[in-house]
Amino acid sequence: MFSGSIPALVTPFRDGTFDERAFRRLVDWQIDNGSAALVPCGTTGEASTLSNAEHHRVIEICIEQAAGRVPVIAGCGSNDTQNALLHMNFSKKAGAAAGLCVAPYYNRPSQRGLVAHFSHLAENCDLPIVLYNVPGRTVTDLLPETVIELAEKYPGQIVAIKDASGDLSRVTDHRMGIGREFCQLSGDDELALPANAAGARGCISVTANVAPALCAEFQQACAENDFALARRLNDKLYPLHYAMFEDASPAPVKYALSRVQDWMTDEVRLPLCTANDAARQAVDAALVHAGLV
Repeated sequence: MFSGSIPALVTPFRDGTFDERAFRRLVDWQIDNGSAALVPCGTTGEASTLSNAEHHRVIEICIEQAAGRVPVIAGCGSNDTQNALLHMNFSKKAGAAAGLCVAPYYNRPSQRGLVAHFSHLAENCDLPIVLYNVPGRTVTDLLPETVIELAEKYPGQIVAIKDASGDLSRVTDHRMGIGREFCQLSGDDELALPANAAGARGCISVTANVAPALCAEFQQACAENDFALARRLNDKLYPLHYAMFEDASPAPVKYALSRVQDWMTDEVRLPLCTANDAARQAVDAALVHAGLV
């Protein structure tokens, strides 16, 4: 259902409020440079600091500005099942192609609880679901057997996973347990190359915010099985992948965007702070290495 380079979009702020004008420009720039789909209100979009009204406005503007040119996978995750369902229902009405739903954080549900959570969403809203597994942030790990159970229970509705577990064996686990029609997307830029070789179809990417054309070219090379070109492009992007996490994300990527686009600020919301000096130096060096400045 989805493939290629899919940026997990930052949410631009200016003087503490959502910068709608900058966000519209970001959406256009991403599409013009080959991004295959867009994800507003994910982790990189600082969704956890947005009010529900802001959250829905960001999704609404993304869909409006994309205007059908690429699909929008709306960030709908929450540690509160009913709030996640609220986001799902809004995103469905707004025209999203799918909802990205993270495993509930902080609550630390069991695998049984995860099945119950995602089952409730699937049974109460017909928006397709992209599961999101990021145990480094949620503590809870969406295990392969749970993913397989959910995909088999709701075929055609639970359609994909963004996996940021760091465990590349998951790609084969899912492919063998579910089949090729289930869309696997890497959630780690630095692992996108081996994930694609194992059967993933793209990446929901932080780096693509600042290097959309390079990330799109890299994903296209993988899709065409031109792994010699993919390796060369990966080498170009590799320092940038790591620089994006030299300080709490998305502070480094917002700093990087402010370096390459004068209409972007590096402003983040508390409890995050703007990127520290070490992160800025790493980003600066990586931007030069990638030929972006």
